[in-house]
Amino acid sequence: MEHTLLYIIVALGISIVINIILKKLGISQIIGYILTGTLIVYAFDLREVGHSHELEMVGEFGIVFLMFTIGLEISLAKMGTMKKEIFGNGFLQVGVTSVITYLIAHYLFTLDNVSAVIVSLAFSLSSTAVVLSYLKSSKEIYTPYGQNATGILIFQDIAVIPILILIGFLTNEGDESITTILMYTMGSAVVVIGILFVVGKPLVTWLLHFSASSDLDELFMGSVLFIVVGASLFAYYMGFTYSLGAFVAGMVIAETKYHHKVEADIAPFKDILLGTFFVVVGMKIDLGMFVQNIGLIVGFFALVLVLKTIIIFTLLRLSYTASTSLKTALALSQVGEFSFVIFALASSGGIMSDELVSLLVLIVIFSMMVTPFFISHINEMVEKFIKEKDVAVDMSALDGRSNHVVVCGYSVVGKFVTQHLEELDAPYVVVDNSNKHVKEALEDGMEAYLGDASKHSILSALHIEKAAAIIVTLDNIEKKRLICEAVLKYSKNANLIVKVISLEEKEKLKDLAVTTVVDAKLEIARVLVERMLTCQLRYK
Repeated sequence: MEHTLLYIIVALGISIVINIILKKLGISQIIGYILTGTLIVYAFDLREVGHSHELEMVGEFGIVFLMFTIGLEISLAKMGTMKKEIFGNGFLQVGVTSVITYLIAHYLFTLDNVSAVIVSLAFSLSSTAVVLSYLKSSKEIYTPYGQNATGILIFQDIAVIPILILIGFLTNEGDESITTILMYTMGSAVVVIGILFVVGKPLVTWLLHFSASSDLDELFMGSVLFIVVGASLFAYYMGFTYSLGAFVAGMVIAETKYHHKVEADIAPFKDILLGTFFVVVGMKIDLGMFVQNIGLIVGFFALVLVLKTIIIFTLLRLSYTASTSLKTALALSQVGEFSFVIFALASSGGIMSDELVSLLVLIVIFSMMVTPFFISHINEMVEKFIKEKDVAVDMSALDGRSNHVVVCGYSVVGKFVTQHLEELDAPYVVVDNSNKHVKEALEDGMEAYLGDASKHSILSALHIEKAAAIIVTLDNIEKKRLICEAVLKYSKNANLIVKVISLEEKEKLKDLAVTTVVDAKLEIARVLVERMLTCQLRYK
């Protein structure tokens, strides 16, 4: 287009102005980007461009970099610990939601079998872009509901692959059977994962080490971009989504010592491209059709929101508290961006009418626009409906408390810490973000409270500024760092004592003014030598 640069500059200017205004109103910038796309389309009559494949490709790379940053936080070891959240909760959510949605679409709204299947699969997905962006920026990703939501979203992104394969099979006019297609896909998956992990990991490690040792930031950044885009293209050419390749690349880098630097350097690119994705979403809005069908769109959105919330809450309630289950359900109640790809493929294949696809796209866009308004208020919304009575959440008993020890975490190390504090007759309280651990502490006769020690309100209720010491016993380094940052920000003179399990963890905390860092391995070595010196040596 001859006026492409003009459109880009105008879009950039409009998005800046709108987002500044929305920021003052406390509204998510996602809304600003979507409004920008709609304004640009109608101001310059670019409705044809809004559906161009090239523009959608640019927008999709926002999701690619988002999934890459998620992969950076989920190494193979951590993914192993999240098996239940990813493969258990994720499979149940997608499967049950798809079945129930199919029954409603086919029997209640009389859609044909194929259309009902496609709608049910698309509506079972949630918005990775909206939900994970909020969870990461708010640090809620480390909470129990944040971990559940992240695990389910990861499974949904993986599930996109067989969904697209199924649609391809439904539109396939060739002689290939679904068995052949599935076998080819499984073989491709093995090749992709094998190459990216077995071959790619040493190459990635060498490339990052080489570029980092050059002391040239642009060379390191170029290496990261090459890895992300290369892995994405490789996965795409093997028949998978761009974002899956980026996610695996992030997991590969998460196994190296460069993952924190990579995450910090990649953030601006991810945010800019993610904004571009939402601008493209805004360009898809047909205002005429939206106004004509506003009742249907709002009604169907409300139905999807209520239906998905009930299904996810019911499934999770079997294993989690009512509060965690409802928060996760509300966070995932919208329809995701991969629905655009599913509906576009179904439309181009002639298995769904263009009119139905247009209506469904507007429902998806509306759900993505509404979600940022309420996702940041999930905690307050849930607290109004659910009062957890089985754990100590009321911290009013701590009013006036001083010279006490705050023990963050009541897992194995936390339990030993409280035992020694008991022996010293030192006053202490336990705070943990796990409902299970708080219950255990209460059953053991401890004064324990459910709360996230990285939140200002919890630190205030614990009277951190008057505490004799804060002992952090958690295993997760990200959670430990968040708590340390919050404590030091709340009280610079806090006596902060943190347990680490490796020199790598110690390195990650060295920029913080932590009073004492206790290296578990060094302490074990010291105790072993002390025991050796105090025992009676025997010689033959």
